[in-house]
Amino acid sequence: MSLCFRLVAVCAAALVLGACRAPAPADADAGTGAAGAVAVEEGVSVSDTWIRETPPTAAVAGGYLTLRSGADDRLVRVETAAAASVEIHEMRHDGGMMRMRELPDGVPLPAGAEVRLAPGGNHLMFIGPVEPMRAGAAIDATLVFEHAPRQDVRFEVRPLAGDAPAAGGHDGHAH
Repeated sequence: MSLCFRLVAVCAAALVLGACRAPAPADADAGTGAAGAVAVEEGVSVSDTWIRETPPTAAVAGGYLTLRSGADDRLVRVETAAAASVEIHEMRHDGGMMRMRELPDGVPLPAGAEVRLAPGGNHLMFIGPVEPMRAGAAIDATLVFEHAPRQDVRFEVRPLAGDAPAAGGHDGHAH
């Protein structure tokens, strides 16, 4: 048998054996709620879930998280009993002004890329909170993806003073 033929046979055997491997177990991530994070190869990993504390009469609250998907996917909606609705928003500079708009089709999650929904950028908008969101509380929600399974998460409510965007939230932003 030629050396080239043996090398091809060994490589083919390695590929076949690698494909027969059992899937990796799910990773646990304390910051993501009851369901925990899912291994990237199996779905979407979720981390750093938090909401900014709201004043007593606030009509909205900003929510943030980090996502990483093992395959191309999309976060299409967020469900929670803690607010009338949740929208996925984009922030961008336009003509020297920050503009915010809803992303009705959700936010894309390219395979292997980290996607951060953070102050001053893409974020979640919890509209019509049932009650004020107080620092130290936790808000349960369900993330709904285009392909990956639904995922229950818990958002930590952080103090209003922490990690505030320079523009001071959504006041003064055009929709």
